[in-house]
Amino acid sequence: MKLQRTLAPALMLGALLASLPATAGTITGSAHDFTSSSWSGGRICVACHTPHKSDTSVADAPLWNHASTTASYTLYSSPTLKATITQPGGSSKLCLSCHDGTVAVNSFGGVTGTTMISTASNLGTNLKSSHPIGFTYDTTLSSQNGSLHDPATKVVTIGSGTQTKTGTIGSVLLYGGKLECGSCHDVHNTFTVGGSGTGLVKVDPSGSKICLSCHDK
Repeated sequence: MKLQRTLAPALMLGALLASLPATAGTITGSAHDFTSSSWSGGRICVACHTPHKSDTSVADAPLWNHASTTASYTLYSSPTLKATITQPGGSSKLCLSCHDGTVAVNSFGGVTGTTMISTASNLGTNLKSSHPIGFTYDTTLSSQNGSLHDPATKVVTIGSGTQTKTGTIGSVLLYGGKLECGSCHDVHNTFTVGGSGTGLVKVDPSGSKICLSCHDK
């Protein structure tokens, strides 16, 4: 009985936090808060990270716990494209390990799950109709393209409220000089515009601000 009385307030607090709307700076209440999913055991982080016995073969994330995708992707192409598109980089493949629909979201901790990502969030393995990722975005590309800002000099601010970060495109949006999923989306909701239904984007999409961060139009 004493244990039940001790646990009750903690469980109530957890339920309350999970019901709160997400704001920039916290994963609680965001699209990646898994506490309300039956397979999570009421935990937020476990689907991706573990404090012990992590997958050390994954170099692009600390203490990785989720099964990795092995898919090969159909890549974006366009007659006007100047960039050289390659298969998604390591950080993007971490995202695609749920979002390409080939691996269950609850495949973690060495267990093969059965819960697939929702249709709305499933990008599939054909990325031809999605914004290109996995390409080097540098001064040379911006000069060749003619409608891209120079990532070495163009300054952008990501996040909102008291949780913001300002720097060049290269320093706050790119990963190893490449544009990847995390260039536009912040998986931990640390530097995002906050609020539900925003796709964890780093820059306000209204007025195409997120597009104009890189595109010089």
